[in-house]
Amino acid sequence: MHYIIGLCMTLLLLGCGSEAKKEQYNGEMLIKEKCAVCHNLKMPPDTYEDEKAPPMMAVVFHLKDFMKIDNDQDKMEKFIPFVQDYVINPSKEKSYCDEESLKSYGVMPSQKGNVTQDELKAIAEYMVMFYDQQVFLREMQAKSAFDALPKGEQLIRKNGCLNCHTIDKDKVGPSFKNIAKNGTKEVIEVIQNGSQGKWKKFNNMMMPAFKDKFSKEELNTLKEWIDSLAKIESPKPWKVKNVI
Repeated sequence: MHYIIGLCMTLLLLGCGSEAKKEQYNGEMLIKEKCAVCHNLKMPPDTYEDEKAPPMMAVVFHLKDFMKIDNDQDKMEKFIPFVQDYVINPSKEKSYCDEESLKSYGVMPSQKGNVTQDELKAIAEYMVMFYDQQVFLREMQAKSAFDALPKGEQLIRKNGCLNCHTIDKDKVGPSFKNIAKNGTKEVIEVIQNGSQGKWKKFNNMMMPAFKDKFSKEELNTLKEWIDSLAKIESPKPWKVKNVI
């Protein structure tokens, strides 16, 4: 009796362990491990003259468009089974690629023995989730808006300067407009070496040194951009002890 109970418990634990193992498949990790050798995984992708395979974003967008993948049901019934089958048994007839792409890249080699069906399921689920047209559109709109900013403003946004400063209102430190109104003769030195007590309202605030964060060209770009803000109307600046 004890033997039977013990055997049942062992089988139960083994079954739980098997289920837990299935849950450990990580699509993001697997796609990098199994697919990145040939496919560019970035969104948007980089482009190379000697690409072995089309960028993964292009693959997914193309499949979603031709398969009319609109919801989770479509994903489960169309997309995932296609990936699981095609990767193991690829052929020109099954491919959704146009003739030019097939001429350029050829039919992908079978990955039989290199990836399991469970791994392909996790990869396909990640593909559907990550390569999303709406996410891509929002990212491109944000990138376009960022690229349209003056180079100096791009630098402050990219390097975390807005954590302590804003463009037109004082925050932890004086606004860039207030700095501009009082002259930027020492601004490059302050960025590189830090400062404290330059501004009356901010006596207790210390500007940390960012000596190696910006190149000489970037520092000059920052100074020119801050100088340009002096031409834009803003509230009267705080009185300063020194220059900035």
